[in-house]
Amino acid sequence: METSVARHIDQYLKKHQKEMIAFLKRLVACETPSKNKSSQQQILKILEDSLSELGFYTLLFPGKRTGGYLFARPLVKEGKGIQLMVGHCDTVWKLNTIESMPIKEVNGKIAGPGIFDMKAGITQMIFALKSLRNIGAKMDLCPVILINSDEEIGSFESTMAIKRVAKIAKRAFILEPPLGFEGKLKTARKGIGKFVIRVLGKPAHAGLNPGEGVSAIVELSYQIQNLFQLNDFEKGITVNVGMIEGGSSANVIAEESQAVVDVRVYNLEDAREVEKKILNLRPKHKGTSIAIEGGFGRPPMERTERNQKLWKLAKKIGSSMELNLEETTAGGGSDGNTTSLYTATLDGLGTVGDGAHARHEFIFREKLIERTTLLAMLLANEDIEQEIIVSPQKA
Repeated sequence: METSVARHIDQYLKKHQKEMIAFLKRLVACETPSKNKSSQQQILKILEDSLSELGFYTLLFPGKRTGGYLFARPLVKEGKGIQLMVGHCDTVWKLNTIESMPIKEVNGKIAGPGIFDMKAGITQMIFALKSLRNIGAKMDLCPVILINSDEEIGSFESTMAIKRVAKIAKRAFILEPPLGFEGKLKTARKGIGKFVIRVLGKPAHAGLNPGEGVSAIVELSYQIQNLFQLNDFEKGITVNVGMIEGGSSANVIAEESQAVVDVRVYNLEDAREVEKKILNLRPKHKGTSIAIEGGFGRPPMERTERNQKLWKLAKKIGSSMELNLEETTAGGGSDGNTTSLYTATLDGLGTVGDGAHARHEFIFREKLIERTTLLAMLLANEDIEQEIIVSPQKA
């Protein structure tokens, strides 16, 4: 049954491939830098209209500092629970990048800013639903969609909404791009913490009375060594002091200094331990003080039992499509880190390509259909044992 359904979905998508690619290019042509609130309006309206045409109730929540997020669910609720699809429409690229990175097709690749990360994934959402409706496949879990415009800057305005929906969802599919040319699905992600360490010292003239000063920079340099000692590469713990600043002049004992620290870990236990150690840093030099703020904005996405069950379903479906799927761990974070706390989560379901946040960003044209078929099959399967129910007259 699964092989037959996948074939019907594949046939539908190939028949509508030009429409699909035109839609994708339209999304890419809408430049949507995360920090440009107004730039998000056009793409969110396109998505809102597309989902409305599919019979979805849509609600656009404007952000205070971002473009907000789009929530959508079928007007007629189906099934005995919900399944969540999450994506983001914002990109890391500035406005007018498309002038130097134009949308183009060469040697089976489609390139453009934001196409891989992750406007191809958004396109998959729309066309997976279209294909299932066309062949009459019944979904036992009602599909719910949340597309935000602040993922690339930490999802700080949309995370609460993602949490609320994830708590009541039976599973979540994250349409971030897969890893590598093999298209590996992401079944684990590192948690990401950000900390800001500010040091206050005592200023003095470096030549006339240096003994009266206490350098905030010297104190910070000591703390940086402490932070470096927290690295444990075997356990996957990385602590990186990526930015430092301080002082006012070469002839002044520095009164202030600051460091911004990036921390990545594989599990919650390590996250709590490292966070505790950083927040408990104490000054070494008399006359200095330390203020520390921050924490883990994205918790680790771990290979939990429920996440692995969802991965095994994908693996099984992939086999029915003669697709040998592999799983992997990603060093970066996504909204899957959040959903994984509350429900079974599978990440990296976007289109195979390369160049996230890089100027050669692209997807493979034919992989767009392959991964959309996989997503549609996942949406139509509740668990490993269940077969998809299809209306014979439409199949």
